[in-house]
Amino acid sequence: LLTQRAYSLRRVTSTLNISESGTAGFLDRGGLLATTNTPVVLQDDIITRPGARKALAILRILVGFYFLRAFTDKMFGLGFSTPSERSVLHGGQPAQGFIKAVIQGQPLESFFSLFVNPVGDWLFLLGLLGLGLALILGMGVKVAGVAGPLLMALMWLAELPPIHSGEASNPLIEDHWFLAPIFVVVMLTRAGDTWGLGQIGRAHV
Repeated sequence: LLTQRAYSLRRVTSTLNISESGTAGFLDRGGLLATTNTPVVLQDDIITRPGARKALAILRILVGFYFLRAFTDKMFGLGFSTPSERSVLHGGQPAQGFIKAVIQGQPLESFFSLFVNPVGDWLFLLGLLGLGLALILGMGVKVAGVAGPLLMALMWLAELPPIHSGEASNPLIEDHWFLAPIFVVVMLTRAGDTWGLGQIGRAHV
């Protein structure tokens, strides 16, 4: 009986194994290792030059502060693009004010009118805050890699530069087009690993 229990304990404790290649696997009923074929990919595996990894980290952090500053400015009215009297703390409506100013006469006016409410304001603010923190901390860059370009696309469509060509120096290409790919690059290159919490975040996902 003791021998059977010891054998069962060995089978349980050895269920999870790591193969020599670094892939995690589980022992099947026959005791054979069945790998999951999902090796952990680090930034070092994608970007081999240390200088390039640091450059991506600097880019990530700078863009993160760009979005965090936008959030704090609209929330507290720091006076950059939002005066104090128009801050959220003083009853300002950042999303509603932006949408009302740009959607008149647009083909997508009815769609963006759905966000002209307090829910739209808070979704916009939380989006800016979340994107800023994700880039600065290097954690959650996969989510930011999808949410960031989506927000940039919506903001570009809301302004729809071809219609407002008289107000833009370039009717097609502007800052939203440059910011959107940065989120994708940060996600695909695992840029949160350098000077960030990317590896810690993946360990708990």
